[in-house]
Amino acid sequence: MSRFRSSSSSSVPTFLFPFLRTRLYSQSRFVPSNVDVDVDNSVSSFYDMLSINPSPSIVEFNKILGSIVKTDNKHYTTVISLSHRLEFHGITPNLFTFNILINCYCHLGEMDFAFSMLSKILKMGFQPNTVTLNTLVKGMCLNGKVKEALHFHDHVIALGFHLNQITYGTLINGLCKMGKTTEALQVLRKIDGKLVNTGVVMYNTIIDSLCKEKLVTEAYELYSQMIVKKISPDVVTLSSLICGFCNVGQLKEAFCLFHEMLLTNIHPNVYTFNILVDALCKEGKIKEAKNVIAVMMKEGVEPTVVTYNTLMDGYCLANEVNKAKNVFNVIGKRRMTPNVRSYTIIINGLCKIKMVDEALNLFTEMHCKPNTVTYNSLIDGLCKSGRISHAWELLDQMHDRGQPADVIAYNSFLHALCKNHQVDKAIALVKKIKDQGIQPNINTYNILIDGLCKEGRLENAQVIFQDLLIKGYKVTLWTYTIMINGLCLEGLFDEAMTLLEKMEDNGCIPNAVTYATIIHALFKNDENDKAEKLLREMIARGLL
Repeated sequence: MSRFRSSSSSSVPTFLFPFLRTRLYSQSRFVPSNVDVDVDNSVSSFYDMLSINPSPSIVEFNKILGSIVKTDNKHYTTVISLSHRLEFHGITPNLFTFNILINCYCHLGEMDFAFSMLSKILKMGFQPNTVTLNTLVKGMCLNGKVKEALHFHDHVIALGFHLNQITYGTLINGLCKMGKTTEALQVLRKIDGKLVNTGVVMYNTIIDSLCKEKLVTEAYELYSQMIVKKISPDVVTLSSLICGFCNVGQLKEAFCLFHEMLLTNIHPNVYTFNILVDALCKEGKIKEAKNVIAVMMKEGVEPTVVTYNTLMDGYCLANEVNKAKNVFNVIGKRRMTPNVRSYTIIINGLCKIKMVDEALNLFTEMHCKPNTVTYNSLIDGLCKSGRISHAWELLDQMHDRGQPADVIAYNSFLHALCKNHQVDKAIALVKKIKDQGIQPNINTYNILIDGLCKEGRLENAQVIFQDLLIKGYKVTLWTYTIMINGLCLEGLFDEAMTLLEKMEDNGCIPNAVTYATIIHALFKNDENDKAEKLLREMIARGLL
């Protein structure tokens, strides 16, 4: 410990050189004029205290600085400004003062200045405490410097300092947010029962991160280890696991955990229930989803707009838009306000069943600002119903409202142009959106290639296809199927068969539609032997 202590005349320990910066604010800062009333009162009290002779203890000034930091608007710059006034009046800060300032600099992203405060702590002969070190670690993680935080941790541990659960929880959380779940797990293993007692929060962070990476088996193993170590899981633990199982399509396992929650007196929250409702709706199991909502209400958990949005989405996926509209009406009856997603789900559902006028009426009745997805749904509906001029008007409205169209909106126009045999206009539109700085996606090119093939312009389609491969685009199953169909339309069956083989070499597995495209064309042109061979291959693959 003594190696960490430094007098004002001695040099800073060398281990801190990578972290410390000796630059300090030499200029005084003024208190911002836009402080809220409470902060304004605190600042007035601060200056009143400065005028007292002899000056009150630094402890009293710290109380004011601490209270300002805890306000809703977090006036970090105000606190830093006031600290300079203390120095100007010759009032010596203590460790608590420095800890407050380190916290301020960390939240402002000024890590150099945060470490300069640590340098001052050492030069003034103070001993940094756990709060000091935790704040610095948290600041580094907050500013994306997790590797530096780990390096700093190793140095302070080597000097005999003991960090606590907050430090390690911060490090684990920082690693998980960076997608370094394996490293987070290594930290957990390293400290578990050796440096600190690990708690449920650390386990929850890693379990949630594993589930988001779809490593649900590993997440469940970690959960089992928690139980063995007698660390009680909570609603967050089980909700993360339930979400993980749902995301990989293992609903049975998700519901087993849900029932386990109910049996062990861990009360599911609205998030838990919404996960299950969403998973069931995506599987088309609307009745079961409604049963979950019934259990939810029985457990005293009130459904939210998110719950009802999920149910509406499920109905729309099943083309039961009228039932979705009934749910939309329930939101109002339950004294909730539909949000932009509520409106967008219904508008999209109506457009899918070609009820575009009703979708437009609902759009005009919206009580919230439509987002890009709302516009895209309407534009797509209008384009598919042949009302392209109306769709262009909507696109102009987007621009007027400061919501520039994205590639999805333009893809709808491309599809409409190609469907109406206006391929040259579609090519011109792709050039136009590129000029606007909008990057076409693979769907853009798929639509264009399909349009060219159907217009008998196979060579143009092949040029685009080859260009995609050269530029490293992730060519999809649909892209290959479109090209195979284009070759078949021109009677180039051998080339189509060759491309079918190349698909797998490029990591794209043909599906039933791909096979059916060639088989249908072969039979149509009396190439029965080749067609039957592919049919047998299709059966062998379990695609028929």
